[in-house]
Amino acid sequence: MFNKILIANRGEIALRIIRACRELGIKTVAVYSKADELSLHTKFADEAICIGPNESSKSYLNIPSILAAVELTDSDAIHPGYGFLSESSKFSAICRDNNIAFIGSDSETINLMGNKSLAKDTMKNVGVPIIPGSDGNVNSFDEAKFLCDSMGYPVIIKAASGGGGKGMRLVNNESELQNAYEMAKIEAEAAFSDSNVYVEKFLKNPRHIEIQVICDSFGNVIPLGERECSLQRRHQKILEESPSCIMNQSLRNKLYESSIKACKAVNYVGAGTIEYLVDNEMNYYFMEMNTRIQVEHPVTEMVFGLDLIKNQILAHAQIPLPDWMKNIKIRGHAIECRVNAEDPSKSFMPSPGLISSFHMPGGNGIRIDTHAYSGYFVPQFYDSMIAKIIVHAPNRKEAIDRMRGALDECVIEGIQTTIPFLKEILSNPKFIEGDIHTGFIDKLMEWEQGEYDEFTR
Repeated sequence: MFNKILIANRGEIALRIIRACRELGIKTVAVYSKADELSLHTKFADEAICIGPNESSKSYLNIPSILAAVELTDSDAIHPGYGFLSESSKFSAICRDNNIAFIGSDSETINLMGNKSLAKDTMKNVGVPIIPGSDGNVNSFDEAKFLCDSMGYPVIIKAASGGGGKGMRLVNNESELQNAYEMAKIEAEAAFSDSNVYVEKFLKNPRHIEIQVICDSFGNVIPLGERECSLQRRHQKILEESPSCIMNQSLRNKLYESSIKACKAVNYVGAGTIEYLVDNEMNYYFMEMNTRIQVEHPVTEMVFGLDLIKNQILAHAQIPLPDWMKNIKIRGHAIECRVNAEDPSKSFMPSPGLISSFHMPGGNGIRIDTHAYSGYFVPQFYDSMIAKIIVHAPNRKEAIDRMRGALDECVIEGIQTTIPFLKEILSNPKFIEGDIHTGFIDKLMEWEQGEYDEFTR
């Protein structure tokens, strides 16, 4: 077991890791930038070290500073959380070479799954369904045109590296192809220093379904239900739930089988997520593998009644997963809403600043993951998420009602937040019916007022 874990992250996920370590009897080290000097993770860790100025490139992404903090504190492991260095193959390799346990994936797995073309090939080779498209990278416009003509439009061009919607272009017809191809390559190079792109058949209005897995170093792979992640704005999730309202046991078993194949193909250890697109005919296709803990992991924790972070740490400490976990069942329904410091009335413009008043809801079946408090200054340098509200109830209808009540209880003054927008979604008849897809939010926002009214009735 680890004696001391340095947490190479900030915000609510840093606090989440601190709590898990405390229960395991592991000491913790918080690192922070100048902007985060008064953040709660610096107060509740056993030790705290400043690793640089405000900018993430000079602090949370500064590998030499983080390694120096490891040495100064005699830490024997690093937990990267999500974002920042969590999927940096370079950082993972450096930790390995310096005999520091990295509570995340090895560099080879990160590289393999981080390259979408190679990831697709790997999944195809072990029998996991993939979306029809190019066999690896597309190296010229002529090659792209030939493939698109063969598959038929619409298609989508994607960056081979990275994610977050960057280097991605939808192509509805041949006249759009050349500009989309060139712009995708330019954006991919700018975002990921890799201009390679590939082409896929575009699925109209699919659902984004992901399977949580936990794996130990003894070959045990345990799928832990699915999460419905279709509600996204500009490819960024804003609300997640489990189970998915479209799920049946047959489809779940197939997704489980594919996810086990995916994990065994790369000898995966730790917590990870296999993401799929599911079309209207209930066909599913591999999209990507996230080789880290996810923002939305509390949804899974709520329906299974377990601690994913603790089990992630134990797996990397080479402790086998318990036998009882293999037979664990989903209970009830959970929903997570991400509360961001953004102004929905101004195209979701970031709203940094001083929180003058901060009150979060409580009560049965309500969980709050946050690093914010009254008097906290939301910095402009990082992701705008300031809280996650998670509810659990016996069924989806009660979970929706509980989340509405929880959002009504929220008091956050001094900054703008996405809470009004979240309330709007939870009251939308189509959401309540479960009639959602990956384009749901963008479509809702883009429609003209008259059409929007019709859409919401």
